[in-house]
Amino acid sequence: MDYCKEEHLAGDDGDVTEWKKVAELRRVVEAQDPACKYPLGNRRSYYQRPTCRSGQEEDDYSLRRFLRARDHNISKSSSMLLKYLQWKREFKPGNRAIAADEVRNELAQEKLYLQGHDRHGRPLIYLFGARHFPSRRDLDEFKRFVVFILDQTCARLSNSNSNSGGIRQEKFAAVADLAGWGYYANCDIRAYVAALEIMQNYYPERLGRVFLIHVPYVFMAAWKIVYPFIDDNTKKKFVFVADKDLEATLREAIDESNLAEEYGGKLKLVSLATMVS
Repeated sequence: MDYCKEEHLAGDDGDVTEWKKVAELRRVVEAQDPACKYPLGNRRSYYQRPTCRSGQEEDDYSLRRFLRARDHNISKSSSMLLKYLQWKREFKPGNRAIAADEVRNELAQEKLYLQGHDRHGRPLIYLFGARHFPSRRDLDEFKRFVVFILDQTCARLSNSNSNSGGIRQEKFAAVADLAGWGYYANCDIRAYVAALEIMQNYYPERLGRVFLIHVPYVFMAAWKIVYPFIDDNTKKKFVFVADKDLEATLREAIDESNLAEEYGGKLKLVSLATMVS
């Protein structure tokens, strides 16, 4: 795998035809939901470079992600976007952020770390599957935790883009370490499917790559159950890494300063609970 050759990476501003489709999508959706409207006076020409406009509920890049997630089909994209806007009002009324106190139990397990970037400048998530215990989780809190993590990661994208000198990145990458994962202790199909549905339906085209490492054979039983719930675009983003290829694969994707110490890098992972408290 050549990690340096992937579509829709940093600096991809699309073309005129695609932005015309984005404008068409906005017209269709804003006719049914005002949350998708531009603020007065902020409309742009197809030939202008899109920007994230303050005061606008959903910017052009957001609409483009929904468009790409449905292969530029306006009807399917508009349906997806309208469902997202309704979910957003219900799950995050007033566009409020999920607070750390609302996911305290999940944070205490220290199973996720939001640190570092890959060689494309995509924020990294380090995940340790054996630290998730279905017997201890509340599904509603877990869903809030997924949204909390995705929002925190998207905020990192915004911060990166504001300091990138014009090169834009919209996706994140993840390293999912399944060392020690046990079917009876850690398998949680309901939680896995819930996380996938949130990411695919409400944060489309945000996932760039997931490296699944130290995968025990027993995990494949769970994977076969979950796999049908993953859409075709997302399936291509999961990469199973054999132990013999682990070092080479991670070092190709992540430089030493951003690679966690657990994998021979120099990045010391810090508890997320400490970072957000």
